[in-house]
Amino acid sequence: MGNRLTQIATRTGDVGTTGLGDNSRVSKNSLRVHAMGDVDELNSNIGVLLCEDMPQRVRTVLVEIQHQLFNLGGELSIPGFELLKEEAVLALDQALAEFNADLPALLEFILPAGTRAAALAHVCRTVARRAERAVVALGNEEALKEHPRQYLNRLSDLLFVLARVLNRHRSDGSSGDDVYWKSERVAQN
Repeated sequence: MGNRLTQIATRTGDVGTTGLGDNSRVSKNSLRVHAMGDVDELNSNIGVLLCEDMPQRVRTVLVEIQHQLFNLGGELSIPGFELLKEEAVLALDQALAEFNADLPALLEFILPAGTRAAALAHVCRTVARRAERAVVALGNEEALKEHPRQYLNRLSDLLFVLARVLNRHRSDGSSGDDVYWKSERVAQN
């Protein structure tokens, strides 16, 4: 990999194209490049989230997610290639079950708010949904494996659950809660 990164500014993209992992060139506005960019943005946002105080188990899961998102980006950069495996999707399912087990049932909608870490997790969730839409759009035009789409769908669910976990985590040992939507319609019923 070191040889591939010796020259960062190649100027080959100055005309509005970028190189894929199979050495083909595509428009920087192609569906594939949009999907790759959204996955990269998601990974970067998770990196920002990891700067926050959080339980070690949440941190461990998020770091593994970053590695899997890098695999997903690699898969998207090489048409027809597979890097993201079914095991990565199953790991998200397991984490969802683990973290959701200790949370109270939701009776109302919650706002993407609370602690800074929880709010950042919600930002990551919305970027994951955008990345999922980009992958679905690409899959409507080109053949893609199913795991990228499944992974992003599960990941956005997990990030919602992790936001709830992070709203309850306080470094001082106290416990917090979600920020509930104050719906006039719900209040009237």
